[in-house]
Order: sequence, then structure tokens, then C-alpha cells
Amino acid sequence: MGSGRVKVGKPNVGLHRNRRPRVFRSSILELLAGGDRRSIGRADKVAAIVSKNPALFPGLIDGFWSEDPLVRMRAADAAEKASRKNPGLLAPHKAELLGLMAETGQQELRWHLAVMVPRLVLNAKERQRAAAFLKDYLDDRSSIVKTFALQGLADLGQQDPDMRVPVIDLLHRAECSGTPAMKARSRKLLAQLERD
Repeated sequence: MGSGRVKVGKPNVGLHRNRRPRVFRSSILELLAGGDRRSIGRADKVAAIVSKNPALFPGLIDGFWSEDPLVRMRAADAAEKASRKNPGLLAPHKAELLGLMAETGQQELRWHLAVMVPRLVLNAKERQRAAAFLKDYLDDRSSIVKTFALQGLADLGQQDPDMRVPVIDLLHRAECSGTPAMKARSRKLLAQLERD
């Protein structure tokens, strides 16, 4: 019997939810509905609300499994912004985020997960798993997903000395043959990694 979660992109997304299914009644998620994909809606407002009241963060994570792709996109945006200053918010959701990272095909979820997952405290096996997902993201159609995947790989490379040299090599390749956004990000990341 499944967990009751809505599938996003690929099958079995909901299998990585550790808790019982929740009904999406959160007023936080209601703030994220409406409009179209060209707008982040009230994601900035929601990020500010959740930053002031971290108890709302799990409800925001639930939005990653919403039936509405706009809510999924904006929930990921708000969660990414809220976790910049407080990455500890993500810790209770590590298994779910790693599972979703592997399974979602929605580009907006992918690019936010690419920068959120490296904020987690990961063991060596989890870092390797996250790095493998990020390398897969480099084949995404979206230049934004590819660019944020490079950012995520660089963040992992800063945490793990064994990953540093392979990541630097990958960034050099992206600097030569990537999209303009990938080239610009690679130059910036190489400056940081090679300086540290």
C-alpha cells in the first residue's frame, strides 16, 4: 500500500515520506497557489514567514508533493530561501529530500534541491549519492538545473576533500563547453575552490 503522496515526475516519489500522509490544508501552501509558472507568487513572503516560525517548515516541505506543480515549485523556492540562513531546518527531511532528488523530473524542484541537499550534514555515502544525482542533473534540458547542479557539486567538493579534484575537473570542462550560465558559474566556483 502506498503512502498516498502524489507522484512528481517519476514513479514512487511518495515512498520516501517517513510520516503519515498529510492533507494539504496549510495556509502556507495556500499562499503559494495561483498564477502561472512565470511567477514565484508569494514565495518570498512565505520564506520570510517560515524563517520567523520554523515550526511551519515541515508544512512547506509537504508542498514538494502537492498535486499542483506551481505549489511544488514555489514551496521549493521558499524552502531554499528559508534554509539559506538556517540550513538546520532541512535536517529532519534528509531522507525525503535525497529520495525526491533522485525521482523528480520537475525542473524547478531539481534546481532548488541541487542547492538545498548540500546544506545537509551528509555522511560519505550520502555525499556520493547526492553527487551522482547532481551529475545526472548535468544532462537536464534546463540550463538552470545544470548550473545549480554545478553549484551543488562545488558545495559538496568543499565538504569532502576526496571529491574536490574530480569536481574541479568537471568545472573546468563546464567552463569550456557548458551553456553561458554554466561557464560563468564554473569560473566563479573554480576561483573559490582553487583559492581554498
